[in-house]
Amino acid sequence: MTESDTGQLSGHAAYLAVPVATGGRPGPWPGVVLVHDALGLSDDMREQADWLAAAGYLVAVPDLYGGKGAIRCVKGAFSQLSAQRGPVFDQIEAVRSALAGTADCTGAVGVIGYCMGGSFALLLAGRPGWSAASVNYGMVPDNIAEVLGGACPVVASFGGKDKGLAGAAGKLRAAADAAGATADIKEYPQARHGFINRLTAASPLTPVLKVAGVGYDHAAAADAKRRILAFFDAHLGTAAPEDGTSADG
Repeated sequence: MTESDTGQLSGHAAYLAVPVATGGRPGPWPGVVLVHDALGLSDDMREQADWLAAAGYLVAVPDLYGGKGAIRCVKGAFSQLSAQRGPVFDQIEAVRSALAGTADCTGAVGVIGYCMGGSFALLLAGRPGWSAASVNYGMVPDNIAEVLGGACPVVASFGGKDKGLAGAAGKLRAAADAAGATADIKEYPQARHGFINRLTAASPLTPVLKVAGVGYDHAAAADAKRRILAFFDAHLGTAAPEDGTSADG
């Protein structure tokens, strides 16, 4: 269970998902900054934060669009991804720093992102302050070898039927091996782009998304979440129950 709310972190609007304190996990908890996809701070992104919080992580999801619509902001966000710098990176860093400094956080902070957010998470892995990064179908930049130099541990998941990211898993794996980076990279052969995310089933765009290679896959999503939690437990460390049992929850 979690306690969730939308508020401010370091002056930035963010959704905060807080684990429910128990005798075995009273807090503080390791932190995770969740970087939303191109659709913005949606209900799906809140649900992604909630399951991580239920597993024992203090999760912040900054609203990178500042309350504005995705159509107005997505082009600018992708331009900053291409440049690998800009206000979005500054905003994420400010939220990371604020989260790490809260009384509810152990000080260890990881990052997780989906689609556009996965692209940001991969770039952030090579920057100071992060203890682990989860990259879910994010773009792999041409300078990935440079990005992974001194990077934090990375867990990454891709769909084999993701038409826009063909070969991305192999490219990232080769770069991680060459850099000696700690990494768990997996491609799910039958999964499409966005396979962890539940988009509105009744959306008129659903058929178009399927043709474009986008869609939820329960089996792949469940396995990816299992890997993410195991990886975060190893590199961030949840506040484990007193009897020493798993905090995967």
